Amino acid sequence: MSAGFEKADASSVSDEMPAEIDLQAALFDAFSDGLSAALIIYDKNDQMIFASRQVLDFFPISSVMLKPGTRLRDFLGAVYDTGVRQQYAARQPGIPLGREDWLSQKIASHWRERFEVVERHGSDRWIRLVKRRLPSGYCVSIISNISEEKKREEQWRADLERVQLTEDILDNLPFPLFVKDRNLTYVAVNIAFCEKYQTSVEEVLGRKSGDLFSPEVAKRFEESDRHVLETGEMSVVRQRQVARDGSERDIVSRKHRIGKPGRYFIVSTMQDLPRDGADLDEFDQATSVTTSSSQSYRRAYVPLNGDHERRPPAPMETIVPENFSGRKILVVTGDLAAETAALRTLAKYGFEACSVRGEDEEERFLEIATSSGIALDLLIVDNQMGMRCLELAGQYGIPALVMDGFQLANELTFQIARHFNRNNRTAPEGEADWEINTSSEMDFLEVLVAEDNDINQIVFSQILEGLGYRYLIAASGDEAVRLWAEYRPQIVLMDISLPGLNGFEAARMIRQMEDNHPHKTPIVGVLTQAFERDRAECAKAGMDDVIMKPVSPDILETLFQKHLAAEPLRAHV
Repeated sequence: MSAGFEKADASSVSDEMPAEIDLQAALFDAFSDGLSAALIIYDKNDQMIFASRQVLDFFPISSVMLKPGTRLRDFLGAVYDTGVRQQYAARQPGIPLGREDWLSQKIASHWRERFEVVERHGSDRWIRLVKRRLPSGYCVSIISNISEEKKREEQWRADLERVQLTEDILDNLPFPLFVKDRNLTYVAVNIAFCEKYQTSVEEVLGRKSGDLFSPEVAKRFEESDRHVLETGEMSVVRQRQVARDGSERDIVSRKHRIGKPGRYFIVSTMQDLPRDGADLDEFDQATSVTTSSSQSYRRAYVPLNGDHERRPPAPMETIVPENFSGRKILVVTGDLAAETAALRTLAKYGFEACSVRGEDEEERFLEIATSSGIALDLLIVDNQMGMRCLELAGQYGIPALVMDGFQLANELTFQIARHFNRNNRTAPEGEADWEINTSSEMDFLEVLVAEDNDINQIVFSQILEGLGYRYLIAASGDEAVRLWAEYRPQIVLMDISLPGLNGFEAARMIRQMEDNHPHKTPIVGVLTQAFERDRAECAKAGMDDVIMKPVSPDILETLFQKHLAAEPLRAHV
């Protein structure tokens, strides 16, 4: 190659290049493509021998500056004149260099045997310049875009800061706390725990109760740990402890299960109690209580929120119009009490409403209404009814809201007001147009996210808003099915662990409802761990693909390009 460089040097200013030099240029171009980088080669007189076309991706200069024979000073001067380097210089400490000083500094860096620098161009672009001056005097310069690498580095640093913040918070809690994984191994402890048991973090992490306590105590701990992991019930234990000075004190410890199936953890906290303190309120709500013969140990297992499943907080508030005159709603429920309450509420707000008791009555009602030219605005379906009720709603093109008994009794006004506010349907003739345009209203929906975790909802929202997509988030499987039937999104991201219908059940219901539709909505399972059984279950439920948490902009962009390449997904501005 050295001989080739000599030939290139000798003919760098001629109009016609020898065939061998053309071949070398083609090889260098291929090399640049393979590296996704730009390549520049200078001779010992600082005249350009070769510059790949990728240089123009980094610097908005004229292609004339890439021709063989161009002086290094002229090339750098053209780069300086674009203003790119001034943007970089503005971020550096000290006084910005003038043009000649800047050129001298850059030429000097080209004459160092080895030189590497990372520069920031603009707000979100980082490039790496690697230069090497060979013994023969030739200089090879490689320019690459490392923006994604820097973003990942910044995200990694932010994640580390969050982890450190969490550790600092735990260590500053005044009561002992520890975390165990599903193998009952300690994975986190705070300072208060270590002080209470006269140990250190290093001596606890990676160990089990049997390594730290007597066999009797370790067995007792493992028994309650297993119960909490398997049932999800909270364990509340009151027991007596003896200090080194011989004093005795009662403590209460609570164990909670957190996480999702396949990735559960146990979080336990301890609290000192007065020696003569009464039992805690939790003991009155317990499903079972164990008391030792000496009364020094009591344990209770307490379901969260009594016998009811924990209900997530309402996702938003909505404005209730003064009346809904002219809107027609059909209620489908087999619960007489729920039916009576729903019809009373609907009549209060001016709806024209009636009810049916099952899918057969619903089908006959819809047939008669259609033949009579009566258009329904909404179906309210009790979640205890069969999937056929939703299928009929989809078949007749009527939006449907799925509600449980609690929602029918307590949230009916909120749910229907939110529905009509978000859909802004054409008001009947002579009626005021009371719907309020909000950011949730849209002509079409691009992405439907089924996710019940508040933090993950924020992550999805930030990513999708940053990428410019129109989206909605469902906090349960039932809501995901309802929003799919109402909006027909272009893609669904389905968490598999959802309240109500889980992700597998929701996907199967959507597939059943779209049997008569020529176009199938891509459904992507969102998993926390790469278990093959979960992947197989996703495929069995009719999902098209799976992705892993945590999600990132790159993961979602790649996913959208893969499944929606034929139809642009980006929102129109």
